[in-house]
Amino acid sequence: MLIALALAAATTTSGPAAPDCTFDRAAMLALAPGAFDQDLAGGWRPLADRGCRREAADLLAAYSALPKAAGNTTIIWHEAQLRAELGQTAQAITLMQRSYKPNDGTDPGYWNAYVDGTLAFLRHDRAALERARSALLAIPLPEALAANVKEGRYHFVTEGGQAVDMPWPPNLDRLDGFLRCFDKPYLQAYSSEECLRPAAF
Repeated sequence: MLIALALAAATTTSGPAAPDCTFDRAAMLALAPGAFDQDLAGGWRPLADRGCRREAADLLAAYSALPKAAGNTTIIWHEAQLRAELGQTAQAITLMQRSYKPNDGTDPGYWNAYVDGTLAFLRHDRAALERARSALLAIPLPEALAANVKEGRYHFVTEGGQAVDMPWPPNLDRLDGFLRCFDKPYLQAYSSEECLRPAAF
C-alpha cells in the first residue's frame, strides 16, 4: 500500500512530459535552403516549436556548415536566436557578428542596425542599443516603398495574395522591446506581448 502511494505521489508531482525531439536528420539536411529555413511547417522550425530549441540550434549549425548553405546569413542568424533563447549568449553573439550585410547598396542599413541593437541588448549595453535604434530611424525611406508606409506601418500584398501589415522601419518593434524589457531574458524581450506592445513606452 505504501509503495503504491509513493508511486502515485511521484506521478502527480512530476513535471510535464519532455517534448519529442526526434527527427530525420538526414532528410532535414537534404532539404534545399529555402525549404529548410523558410517553410513554417517544415525544416527546423517545427522542431523548435515543439520545445526542442537546443536540437534545432544544433541542426541549424550542421546545415550552415554544408556547401549549399554557404553565405546564407539568415540560417546563421536563426541559430544565433536559438542560442540566445537558450542562454548561450557568447555563442549567440559570435554567430550574430557573422550575419552583417555588406555595404554594397543592396540593403539601406536596416538589417545591420537591427544586428547592432540585438548585440547591444545581449551585451547589456543600453547606450549602444539606443544608438542602434536612432540609426535605424535615421535611414531614409526608399522612394519605392513610400506609398506603402503609413503611420509607421508597412502595408503590402505578397505574390500569394496575403496582406501584410508590419512595423516600419523593419525590426523597430524588436529594438523597442529590448529597451522596454532591457533586464529581461532575450526570449521574453524579443517576443512577449508586454515587451512588444505595452500601453506606453
